[in-house]
Parts: sequence; structure tokens; C-alpha cells
Amino acid sequence: MARRDDRNFLHRLRELGGDQLNRVLEELTSSARFREFLGAALHQAMATKGRVDRNLQTILGLLNLPSKADYKRLSTKVEALQGSLVNLNIKLDRILAQQEKAAAPPRRAKPRATAAPGAPPS
Repeated sequence: MARRDDRNFLHRLRELGGDQLNRVLEELTSSARFREFLGAALHQAMATKGRVDRNLQTILGLLNLPSKADYKRLSTKVEALQGSLVNLNIKLDRILAQQEKAAAPPRRAKPRATAAPGAPPS
């Protein structure tokens, strides 16, 4: 029954037209009583949402299931570990490059063979 009344109300609002609808909305928002009612309703809705969120977190904890906050916390930790691994990999590459440089014998320039006088250059 309430659904039908809601549809009728919305249908009547649509029939009023844009100008009259704006006038009705202005009257509603200018009413201090309506603003107080709307503010209280929004405050109560937010409080209810907070209670639902806390209860859901408690239920997930009892069932030993991770919550969205748990996933975010783990994701942050994984990203930090990834950054540390990248830094460690860069440092390891530098150390390996230095060891290869130190282990390789220094290259000496080969003496050039001088051609005999009068021989054509190769």
C-alpha cells in the first residue's frame, strides 16, 4: 500500500511541473521545522550506518574473515615490501657489478705489430 501511495505522490509531483515543483521545494527548504527534520533524519541515518559497519566488522571478526580495512592494511604492507625489494634489488645489482669489475683482470692494450719497411699496409 505504501508503494502505491509513493507512486501517486511522485506522479502528482511530476504533474505539477517544474515551476511549481521549484516553488514547493523552496517552501520546504525555507521551513525551519523541515530543515530540522531533514537534519535529524540524516544524522540518524549516518549513526545507523556506523552501527551497521561496526556490527559487520564484529561478525567478520567472529567468522575469521578479513574486512575491507584488513585488505587495505595488507595492501599497504605489500606495497611497502615491494618498494623495499626493488631497492634491495638495485643495491644487489650495484654490488654484483662492482665485484665483476674487481674480478676481471685489467685489459692491456696489445702492442701493435709494426710492418717491415716497404711492406704494404694491411
